[in-house]
Amino acid sequence: MFLVIGVDAMSWDVVMENLERLKNIAKLVNMGNAREIMLEEKPISASIWCGMFCGLLPDEHKHYSYVRDGEIVRREDIDVKFIWDILHEEGKKVYAVNVPFVVPPFSFGTDFKPVGFGLPTDEREWEEELERVTAKTKELISGKPDLLITVFTLLDRVQHFHWGEPCVIEWYMRVDEKIGEIVFETGFLSDYEQDEQDEQDEHGDDRLILISDHGFCSFENARVRTLTAHEGIKGDHSDRAMVVTVNVPYDIKRPQDVFFAIRKVIGKD
Repeated sequence: MFLVIGVDAMSWDVVMENLERLKNIAKLVNMGNAREIMLEEKPISASIWCGMFCGLLPDEHKHYSYVRDGEIVRREDIDVKFIWDILHEEGKKVYAVNVPFVVPPFSFGTDFKPVGFGLPTDEREWEEELERVTAKTKELISGKPDLLITVFTLLDRVQHFHWGEPCVIEWYMRVDEKIGEIVFETGFLSDYEQDEQDEQDEHGDDRLILISDHGFCSFENARVRTLTAHEGIKGDHSDRAMVVTVNVPYDIKRPQDVFFAIRKVIGKD
């Protein structure tokens, strides 16, 4: 099984500076490979998540924003095939949950109603998204699909409103806790962990990518400002995304590489 966990706005520098408090991410870093992704494209979530799962650059997929000509962009307005479309056509069992390349975020193969139209804006909604995305992901893992993609979006809003405050790392820790539930409490990667203990050369079939679309910084330091300046906005997107891989035979250096990493493992039979 191939699992991709996306965390919108999870910043490389925040994670690395607090790794001792993020025990599950730290465990994955020790098990696999971790790196910073310095974005060459603009840190715009709609475009990056789109490119990540269709393998195309912005000028190729041409999806630059959630809104076009005053209208909300829908999945059918984007003229690409995503990895889930391709694998489904090939008879693979594939799901996607809460992928925010459009609003509300997109799901494939399963019913999932995003929290707050995909824009959770207060603590109650942030907690609800954590719980509901985790529960849906664990439910789908139990069916052992070929590919499962799932995304948490709450850290984006947390950092827009609270960048520089102690509560930011507290919410990172809550996300870390849910990552642990998904990856370790379900038994996912258990074969890999056992093989590591046995010092075998070959590992199990479970493969993981943990990735963000961009990082975060103070609003004043943002190269691209995704929100209009007003009272209450403290942070905005930075170029410092991150990725952790476990048992993935592909070097991910940019968002689009996620598509090709999946395709390398789950090709045509």
